Amino acid sequence: MKKLSLLLLLLTVQTITIFAQTKISGTVKNQKGTGLASVNISVADSYDGGTTDNNGYYSFNTNEKGQTSLVFSILGYTILEKDIIIAGDTLTVNAVLKEDTQELEAVVVTAGSFEASDKKRAVTVLSTLDVLTTGGANADITASLKTLPGAQQLGDQEGLAVRGGSTYETKQYIDGTLVSKPYYTGQPNVAQRGRFSPTLFKGTVFSTGGYSALYGQALSSALILESVDIPAMSQAGFSLSDVFLGADFQHVANNRKSSWGVSAGYTNLSPYFNMVKQRDYYYTMPEYYNGDANFRIKTKSGGILKYYTTLSSSKIGVELSNIDFDNYKNNMDIKNTNWYNNISLREYLKNGWKMNLGLSYSYNVDKFHQQVYDLNGNPATLLSPVLDSIYNYNIKTRQNFAQAKAVFEKSFTGNNALRFGTEYWHENSRNNYKLYNITLEDNLLAMFAETDVHLMAKLAVKLGARAEYSSVIDRWNIAPRASLAYKTGTYSQVSAAYGMFYQKPENIQLLFASNLHYQQASHYILNYNYSSLGQTMRIEGFYKTYDNLVKTVPNYNNNGSGYARGTEIYWRDKRSFQRFDYWVSYSYVDTKRDYMNYPEKLQPNFAANHTATLVVKSFFIKLKTGFNITYSFASGRPYYNLMKNNGNNNYHIADRGKTRNYNDLGFSLNWLVNWFGSNGVVVASVTNVLGQKQVYGYNYSANGNIKRPIMPTADRFFFIGIFLNWGVDRTQDIIDGRY
Repeated sequence: MKKLSLLLLLLTVQTITIFAQTKISGTVKNQKGTGLASVNISVADSYDGGTTDNNGYYSFNTNEKGQTSLVFSILGYTILEKDIIIAGDTLTVNAVLKEDTQELEAVVVTAGSFEASDKKRAVTVLSTLDVLTTGGANADITASLKTLPGAQQLGDQEGLAVRGGSTYETKQYIDGTLVSKPYYTGQPNVAQRGRFSPTLFKGTVFSTGGYSALYGQALSSALILESVDIPAMSQAGFSLSDVFLGADFQHVANNRKSSWGVSAGYTNLSPYFNMVKQRDYYYTMPEYYNGDANFRIKTKSGGILKYYTTLSSSKIGVELSNIDFDNYKNNMDIKNTNWYNNISLREYLKNGWKMNLGLSYSYNVDKFHQQVYDLNGNPATLLSPVLDSIYNYNIKTRQNFAQAKAVFEKSFTGNNALRFGTEYWHENSRNNYKLYNITLEDNLLAMFAETDVHLMAKLAVKLGARAEYSSVIDRWNIAPRASLAYKTGTYSQVSAAYGMFYQKPENIQLLFASNLHYQQASHYILNYNYSSLGQTMRIEGFYKTYDNLVKTVPNYNNNGSGYARGTEIYWRDKRSFQRFDYWVSYSYVDTKRDYMNYPEKLQPNFAANHTATLVVKSFFIKLKTGFNITYSFASGRPYYNLMKNNGNNNYHIADRGKTRNYNDLGFSLNWLVNWFGSNGVVVASVTNVLGQKQVYGYNYSANGNIKRPIMPTADRFFFIGIFLNWGVDRTQDIIDGRY
C-alpha cells in the first residue's frame, strides 16, 4: 500500500506543468567601467537568480513570466532594480552600479557571532547550500557549524561545545523560541543528528559568545534559526538513499500570499549496516519515522504568520560489552517519541513599530531498558546490588515544554533601534527509574530590552539587559550586556562585547538537589572583521569566567568555577579562484574548570586546545558536478578516571592522559540531473576518507583495572542519495553557490 501511494504521488507530481525557461544574462560594471565580481542578481519576489564571475558576467535561467524587475545588489553599492518583461525569449540585461558611501560606512556589531541571512548588510557565513554541500557533514546543521572557529570536534556526544563550554551550554532557537530537544535520541557515546533540515531556514546566527538580550539560559552559545517565508512556487520532492526514503509537497497560492506543505520520511539502517560492518551488534536496527507540516500566510500589513509541526519516533536495540564482567553483555533498548510545534507572527504596526510573537510546544518521551545477558543469552542478575542497579534498569522520561514570547521593535533614523519584550516558559518533566517517580516542574518568566545607538557615522553601540525568574530555583537574575563597533576602513571594523549569562543546572541535577541556583558566565570579546567583495576575515579574542558551577561532591552545591580564554581566526575567499570557494578556521582555547566530581580545576574532557578546519568547494559546469572537501583537525582531548576516595565522598584522579589527535577528511560530490522531468541532484559523501582511528576518550571498569577506548561505531560513513524536485530549478543557484 505504501509503495502504491508513493507511485501515485510521483505520477501526480509529473503532471505539474513545467514552464519553458527564459535565459537572462549580462554584465555588471562600476562607474569606471570595470566588471564587478560577486554581484547578486535576482528576479524580484522569487528565488531565481545568479552571481557575477570575476569579469562581471552572469547568466541564469528562470521559470518566471510577465512583467517584473531584476535586482542587482552587493555590499558597498546602491541596490539597482531594472524593470523587465519575461516572455520566453533570451534577455540581455546590463547594469552599472553606483558606490554607496553610506553603506560602506555602516557599522554592524559582529563580536561573538557569525550571521547568515537575507538581511541587506548581513555577511553570509554559512548559507543553506553550504550546509548541504560541506564535505562529510551529510547536510547536518551542527556538523557544518563545527567548521567554524569556536566549536569543538565531538563525535561521542551530540550538540555544540563552544569556547570551553559543554554541549549543555549551547541552546537552539527557531523563530525566537527555544527548542528543548533539537537532537535525536541515541545510544551512549555516539553523537546524534539534529532533527531539522537546513532547507527549513533562511537565516542563521551562530553566536559563540555575547549574544542578544532577547535570548537566555545558555552560558556559552546560542544558535538562532529563522525559518523561510513563502516559497517561490509550488514544488514536490522525492528522495532515496542508502539509509532513508522521503517525499514532500509544497503548495503556493497563485497570489503568493499563502502556502502549505507536508513531508514524510523513513530511515532504516539495516541495509547499510549489513554492508558496512559496525563495531557494535544491533539486534534491533536503528529505525526512524518522521513527518512534518507547515503553513504560511502573509498579512495585510506585509507581515507573516507561520506554523511548523513535526512528529518523529525511533527505536534502537544494541548489544554493548560489559566492562566489569567479561562473561556478560548489556542489551540496551532505546525508544523515542518527539512532537514539536512552532507558530510565529511578524506584524507591522503603526508609527514604524514591528511586533514578533512566538509560541512553541514540544512533547518528548525517552525509554531506556537495559538487561544483562550471559554468554548463553539468558537474562542475568549481578551479585552486587549496586552493579545490578547500574546494569539492569528501566528509565522513562517524559517532558512537556511550552514557551510564549513577545518582542516589540521600533526603528529610528540613522539605523537606531529599540527592542523589548517578555517570555514565559513552562516545563514539566516526569522521570521514572525502577520504583522511583520524580516530577520536576518549572515556570520561567523573563523580561528584556535592547537598543542600537549609532553615536556617529563610524561608531555604534548595542546596550541590553535581561531579567529572569525561575520557580524551581526561586531566584531572580539580572544580566547586563553591551557591545560596540567602530569602522576602521571601507571594509573593516573592530567590535567589542561584554555580557553576563545565566543558566539553570541540568534537570538531572535539579531532581536530586533543591538548593541549587543559577550558574553564571561572564564574556569579554574583542573582534576585528574585514568583509569585502567575496572575502571575509575575522580575528577574535575572548575571555570567559565561570561562577556557581554545579559540584556533585561531597554534596550538590554551586561552589564550582572556571575560565576559558583563547583566539580564533576565520578566512573565507570566494573571489580569488574562479569557481572555487574555500574557508579556513583556527581556534585556540585554554580552559579549566572545577565542577561535578572534579577534585581540582581541570581541562574538561570535551575541550581540545587546538582545532582547525579547511573547507574547499568547486563546481565544474561541463560535468554538472560539484566537489567538496573538508579537513578537520583537533589536538588530543584530556581524559580522566575519577575514583571515589576511601572514607569520604571526594574523588581522586586514578588515571589521566590525552587522546590521540583528531584528523578527519570528508568528501562529497553533487551531480545535477534532470530525471523524470525533475531538477535533481545525486549526492555521494564519505566521512573520514583516510580511515583515521578516532578515539574520543576512555571508559573504565568500576575497579579501574580495565580501560577501553570510546570510538565511533565504524571508521567511515558512506552516503549516496538521489533528491528530485519538481518546481523550482536551483541549478544556477548551486553553480553560483547562492542557494
